[in-house]
Amino acid sequence: MDRSQILHKEFIQIAKELNSKLNAIPVLYGSLGLQVTSGINYSPRDIDILVPKEFIEEKWTLLRQMMEGMGYIFVDLHEHEFNKNGIKAAFSFLEDLYDFAGVDYKALEIKSFNGAAYKQLSLHDYLKVYLQSSKDSYRKKKNNSKDLIKIDRIRRRIKKNE
Repeated sequence: MDRSQILHKEFIQIAKELNSKLNAIPVLYGSLGLQVTSGINYSPRDIDILVPKEFIEEKWTLLRQMMEGMGYIFVDLHEHEFNKNGIKAAFSFLEDLYDFAGVDYKALEIKSFNGAAYKQLSLHDYLKVYLQSSKDSYRKKKNNSKDLIKIDRIRRRIKKNE
């Protein structure tokens, strides 16, 4: 099993816990989410998860306890990041999708996989996200223009699918 498959399997476990313990449907995000949506390998290094803002604000303790119950160690409050055996999982606000990139998070498709419900962005949604991300100077330095490569690949995949 390669790293991407391990991360996806772990995301599904986290999604199941969110579904059953917190009655929440997460969004698979970042490079792993893009890879699942596009079918293109982006060699994701971590799991990016979006949840409703209430779980990072008012219900943070419940989310943190759930993750720690799964064997994760809390490592970074700013990034809302956890680590388990070298697997990083970070949480962010679902609602930021609209403010950041104009993505209608209320219209995201709900997927079901191995008993877990989660939401997934479309290729058009990812195009909006990465176009916006590519304008950020911090990401430009950190990612060595990986966002521009993703934008090109997303555009080509969209064109191929039309």
